[in-house]
Amino acid sequence: RITLEIDPMEGRLLLDREYPRFPYIPADPAKRDQRCYEAYNIQVHGLAQRLKSSGIDKVVIGVSGGLDSTHALIVAVRTMDLLNLPRSHVLAYTMPGFATSEKTHANALRLMKALGVEANEIDIRPSCTQMIKDIGHPCAEGKTVYDVTFENIQAGERTSHLFRIANLRNALVVGTGDLSELALGWCTYGVGDHMSHYNVNASVPKTLIQYLIRWVARSVQFSPDESEILLDILETEISPELIPGQTASGPSQMTESIVGPYELQDFHNFYTTRFGYLPTKIAFMAYCAWRDRAKGRWPDVPEAKRRDYTIGEIRHWLEVYLYRFFKTSQFKRSCVPNGPKVGSGGSLSPRGDYRAPSDSEATVWLDDLKDVPERDGS
Repeated sequence: RITLEIDPMEGRLLLDREYPRFPYIPADPAKRDQRCYEAYNIQVHGLAQRLKSSGIDKVVIGVSGGLDSTHALIVAVRTMDLLNLPRSHVLAYTMPGFATSEKTHANALRLMKALGVEANEIDIRPSCTQMIKDIGHPCAEGKTVYDVTFENIQAGERTSHLFRIANLRNALVVGTGDLSELALGWCTYGVGDHMSHYNVNASVPKTLIQYLIRWVARSVQFSPDESEILLDILETEISPELIPGQTASGPSQMTESIVGPYELQDFHNFYTTRFGYLPTKIAFMAYCAWRDRAKGRWPDVPEAKRRDYTIGEIRHWLEVYLYRFFKTSQFKRSCVPNGPKVGSGGSLSPRGDYRAPSDSEATVWLDDLKDVPERDGS
């Protein structure tokens, strides 16, 4: 018989083990470069194979001047290089609407010109205005009703143009939406950014896309001028730019204020879909990883952009994630276009890693979340 005394620790018992803040992105520079190299080439070779299989040698893509379309455009350009086709076979269109900011519009034009693709611009405001009148939307009477219909008219008009251009030019529509948006249902269903012929970003989370663009910009694949534009785009506020603001200099909508910080939501998504952890465990892990910006390693994140989160903030955004992921957006994932799978746990396609009914409930997940405290020390 062995007798011993154990003095339990008092106060908060947190993990000594370090969980990475960015599970999709290695903190080690060499491993991070290798991850970016592999992900980028999977995307390029995936699109190349689709073009070979279809017998089509052109792609059409909408370029907004934001992160996702920028990276998809880079992938499309490198695909043409790989196939020994001219970059003019990338039919790039920027389509300013009612809320397009001057910066994103300018960057879209600069990027298309710098990359040597066939650059085009279509002002969708006239066709959107016609639809607003046709369906009897309040904006047709001069009222400032910027609802979901107003937003989706613009998103749908862009996609409709791309598909008809693809018919006209015998091209494939390249999708730009990413894994994070798909997890949160942050896309316009059907005739919108949800749909394409082939989506190169479908299994790439937003946080990884940011690193992929930075990795490409720092590599020798593009000219200094092209790299400068890419780095400028990285500093752009993430926004759908569908609701007009007070000025045209910047967006009035901030995506992360609606669906949550992507760095945090990608953490939640990774441990939900890759491991199936309960919300209580994910919240605890997120708190250990994100509670103190001075602790742990950061994968090449500038000091000014390093953030921390309280348990209350984590609980709030995890609730948003759980509700959107399990309750409201599975129907969008049940019919997504084809795309390459990039990385472990990186697919929400019903043909791949994640299959679920479109009318599922989030109740059991939200009930478990109730055990997470609303503030530190409670």
